[in-house]
Amino acid sequence: MKETTHKDQISSLRRIEGQVKGIQAMIEDAKYCIDILNQIKAAKSALVSVENKILNKHIEECIENSLSSDKKLKDKIEELKKVLKRK
Repeated sequence: MKETTHKDQISSLRRIEGQVKGIQAMIEDAKYCIDILNQIKAAKSALVSVENKILNKHIEECIENSLSSDKKLKDKIEELKKVLKRK
């Protein structure tokens, strides 16, 4: 099975890391609550975007590759269901 790579998400994750550091600085500088909350929402939204891209790639590549075997497919579906249940 071909190994899936998510290296194209590194730049987005670095940007999110910068957002989180910015939020920490805002808190240290006692910035206005609403401004902090807006930045938190932006970081969460960016993280959800990365999550969705990785999920789509998993469905398109990993699950598609498991179609050669019913057991593999069931295992992949169960694995996916478990991760989607987490909040």
